[in-house]
Amino acid sequence: MRTTALLTVVLSSAVIASQFPIQDPAAREALAAATAADHQDMMKQLGITKLRPGPSGTESAPNHANYDEALANPYPNLPELMTLNNGKKVTSAKMWRRQRRQEIVESLEREVIGRIPRGVPKVTWSETATEEWTAGTQPVLGRQLVGHVDNSSFPAITVDIQMTLVTPGNAKGPVPVMIMFSSAAILKFIASHPEFKKMMGSDPPAMEQLVADGWGYALLDTSSVQADNGAGLTKGIIGLTNKGQPRKPDDWGALRAWAWGASQGLDYLETDPLVDAKKVGIEGVSRYGKAALVTMAFDRRFAMVLVGSSGEGGTKLHRRNFGEAVENLTGSGEYHWMAGNFLKYGTAESSFGSKNAGDIPVDAHQLIALCAPRPTFISYGIPEKGDANWLDQQGSYMATVAAGPVFRLLGVKDIGEKEDYRSAKMPPVNTGLLDGELAWRQHDGGHEDRSNMKHFIAWASKLLKHTPPVAAATK
Repeated sequence: MRTTALLTVVLSSAVIASQFPIQDPAAREALAAATAADHQDMMKQLGITKLRPGPSGTESAPNHANYDEALANPYPNLPELMTLNNGKKVTSAKMWRRQRRQEIVESLEREVIGRIPRGVPKVTWSETATEEWTAGTQPVLGRQLVGHVDNSSFPAITVDIQMTLVTPGNAKGPVPVMIMFSSAAILKFIASHPEFKKMMGSDPPAMEQLVADGWGYALLDTSSVQADNGAGLTKGIIGLTNKGQPRKPDDWGALRAWAWGASQGLDYLETDPLVDAKKVGIEGVSRYGKAALVTMAFDRRFAMVLVGSSGEGGTKLHRRNFGEAVENLTGSGEYHWMAGNFLKYGTAESSFGSKNAGDIPVDAHQLIALCAPRPTFISYGIPEKGDANWLDQQGSYMATVAAGPVFRLLGVKDIGEKEDYRSAKMPPVNTGLLDGELAWRQHDGGHEDRSNMKHFIAWASKLLKHTPPVAAATK
């Protein structure tokens, strides 16, 4: 795909700087200091004096992460999925939708990902550039879109959501679209970086695969919604709604903010005649895989999700002691993804004692279950290619199995695993469990999901009754 004038808008050095490590030492030091101050402020609000350090991903380090399966399940009993808080069993779809779902949502918002405040300002979308080019062998129409958030209540902070929408140039009608958490800058960086290129495998870029099968895609620049660091919590959409002040313990974190940004993007797509608004999905890898899962769980307008290599805070069970842990998410490097209240579960010393992963009232299987009955595809790669054991693929498989009862209750198929989640073992690599609306596949690539994209497209197209163009169907 040639770089167009439209995409050059997105490929600015400012976007790249916002997504990748800051090179200037002074700026890096200032960012670290502001992050540490905000982290300490949240600890003070919660009455926490000391947090447990998260395990190291370096196996030679004294506090290295556990990779022994025999020690991986210190809290083997997950929070109840199909039982109401009053002890009654969920026996119908109506009970799930009207009662149990709402209980889980409340706990997740309060303790894990945070609440979107009331009265978030309105977003007004405009088209700033349009251009035609070729993606692979397919003609496409690209449009640069900006969603301006009304900042009249606090003009000191400006939020302009950046989204690039690309649709097939030869489409005969509205097409399905995947909103992808990323930016053209990130994709260009990955495409040119030798370490990332090793992980990518031989498949065409995910966007080319989508277009070839008659789909569109929308690249949503997460940094234009909310910065990926603690220092940015008094800026972006979180800072705007708080008028530049620090968060309260149950305020939203970056994952929820990025998900909110995707919902605003869907608002625009619902007005676009080239888009089939009933067939819009959400996709992301790694931290953006976490955000994609949160988006799907909380905005029921999204028709499907591809959750790539999401790990802790995504599809991995919090209660697993394998690879990345809750304590990594409560440290200063990642706490901004979560609600402030989540810090409680990494506490060593505080006014309320100590808490750990076993005290979290919800877990990943419930977050996955909130996506039901809509198509939900869980994707991972292999450690040998860069999708490290740190992500705990097995713990994510267990969560996927444990979410199955809700999909079945709502009249669709899960992955078909008959074992209890505690004894469920992942199928062999490249073995897709793709017969139902809940799907699992571990590919033989690295920390990416493009190696699963062709499987996702075929699976989603079947469920959504999307017929690809003749050229794609016969390729």
